[in-house]
Amino acid sequence: MAHLYIAAPQKSSGKTTLSIGICRELRRRGLVVQPFKKGPDYIDPLWLSQAANRSCFNLDFHTMAPEEISDAFARELSGADVGVIEGNVGLFDSTDIRGANSNAELAKQLRAPVVLVVNCNGLARGIAPLLLGYLAFDPELEIAGVILNKVGGMRHGENLVRVVEHYTDVAVLGVLRREDDLAISERHLGLMPINEAKDAEAWIESIRGRVAEEMDFDRLIEIAERAPGSEPRSLPSGASPSAGSTLRLGIARDSAFGFYYPDDLRALAMGGAELVPFSPISDAELPPVDALFIGGGFPEYRMAELEANVSMRQSIADFIAQGGPTYAECGGLMYLCKGLSWQGRRCQMAGALEAEVEMRQRPQGRGYVRLRETQAFPWPRAALGGKEIPAHEFHHSAIVAPNPTWRYGYEVVRGTGIDGSRDGVVQGNLLACYSHLRAVSDNRWTERFLGHVRRCLGG
Repeated sequence: MAHLYIAAPQKSSGKTTLSIGICRELRRRGLVVQPFKKGPDYIDPLWLSQAANRSCFNLDFHTMAPEEISDAFARELSGADVGVIEGNVGLFDSTDIRGANSNAELAKQLRAPVVLVVNCNGLARGIAPLLLGYLAFDPELEIAGVILNKVGGMRHGENLVRVVEHYTDVAVLGVLRREDDLAISERHLGLMPINEAKDAEAWIESIRGRVAEEMDFDRLIEIAERAPGSEPRSLPSGASPSAGSTLRLGIARDSAFGFYYPDDLRALAMGGAELVPFSPISDAELPPVDALFIGGGFPEYRMAELEANVSMRQSIADFIAQGGPTYAECGGLMYLCKGLSWQGRRCQMAGALEAEVEMRQRPQGRGYVRLRETQAFPWPRAALGGKEIPAHEFHHSAIVAPNPTWRYGYEVVRGTGIDGSRDGVVQGNLLACYSHLRAVSDNRWTERFLGHVRRCLGG
């Protein structure tokens, strides 16, 4: 099973744009491409999924055990010709002094040859000690090629290639000029989500054209084919055969809401849920459903449209008030509050929760979190044995003056949540939180949520 790892010395080197172009060009050449993304990320995987025409899966040390990562990787790769893993941050970056959970450690675990994307803006002969240092730092890691990115011009590129070839044995797989018009627009959580980008397909094709013109894909494929394969050992984590009647689960999906893990959605479907998409922006009211899942996104960028859809806001508020089981994460939490304020403007939201939300300049909660369930947690109890639940958050919004009578489903052991120490508002059959869960072996939240839905329906 051919695969390779796209990494960089540091963030903002252009590896996401290149990974998108590589996936699309490999697909254009007739290969079935399976994309992966390291870490907890929704936005990059959306772009990679569209580029490859195949769902991108996250590989995350925080929420997954190492053996679960290897198993998931082998399982998803088994039906593809080539796997492309996009790293996060720098290749060796880690909060652990020994580099645990870094891109380098994941690449070694998956036995993936690394293609290093180097931002060459302002770099000349200095690329030699940079590459030599990376090659020597961990001899167990295979750095099989380098892509020289954001090169100033032909002379700059030729000089860089000459230096790399003189001082190292690393294959130069491409020299890409700096062209800002191909960069995907960024916002406070990273790239603009593809569900909001009107010209996404045109961008992807433009990137593909550039990458195909300036990279040696035959050599790239040869590197990928050197990687050894492995066999999956189990069913997808967090999934089990359907138990009980089929449930109709409404999923909010439009340009305001789109942050869902594909393996979580698969686990919900395998657990007996029919996933029914609806748009809080354009649909007049909820479709006939038994429960709701309102995931993350950027409701602040669509808050005027969300406010204008009065009938949908009322439909959702009525569903929750009447005991409809609902789970909301981050953007979903924001939408369920009374109002959302940003850039001097306030818009009315669904109003299911008596609270206001404000967008702030700086992140209010960012990174990995660890949660501990309280006695108020509404879903069926799991055999957690007091274990903490790994999750993640990244939000610039804050709940203004949380209702003092609110009950919370989580104690925040690490992270911010709603008020710095608690997360997960429990109101009737609603659970709404800033934290994002992941359906993995130690946290089968999809099964528990569906169990909660069935219990609410008297099943």
